[in-house]
Amino acid sequence: MTDLLVRPADAGDWPDVWPFFREIVVAGETYAYPDDLASDTARDLWMAPPPDHCVVAVDDGVVVGSAKWGPNRPGRGAHVATASFMVDAAARGRGVGRRLGEHVLAAATEAGYTAMQFNAVVETNHAAVALWESLGFTVVGTVPEAFDHARHGRVGLHVMHRYL
Repeated sequence: MTDLLVRPADAGDWPDVWPFFREIVVAGETYAYPDDLASDTARDLWMAPPPDHCVVAVDDGVVVGSAKWGPNRPGRGAHVATASFMVDAAARGRGVGRRLGEHVLAAATEAGYTAMQFNAVVETNHAAVALWESLGFTVVGTVPEAFDHARHGRVGLHVMHRYL
């Protein structure tokens, strides 16, 4: 993955993001989006206008992952960023999530955010929890049974935090 490029997403990237976005949502293991989310609605959520940002990870011309980030809350909460990440199943285990995470952390720091908070990391998503912990996040709390996992039933959602 030495040639992996992370760059701002544009409207032309959505047809490449949508297949893995849809697959991840329908799997019911990591995101609470509705299973029947239409492509246009999903695009509007994922590629939201400023102050949000969306990036894609491109490997040898192929979009293999994407991240969105921006303020966690408006107004008095806007100094804390949040982010969401998706990696195509075919590219998992190759460092795409880490590269996206490092990129987003650097961009949020450069933009003047003081911290990043993830509001809903599914506790059974061990790879994501381990990645975020390796990048300096800590679990500050877990909301019990807040996610209806497709295989495990109701599981907790971690709130994870890191100062920038």
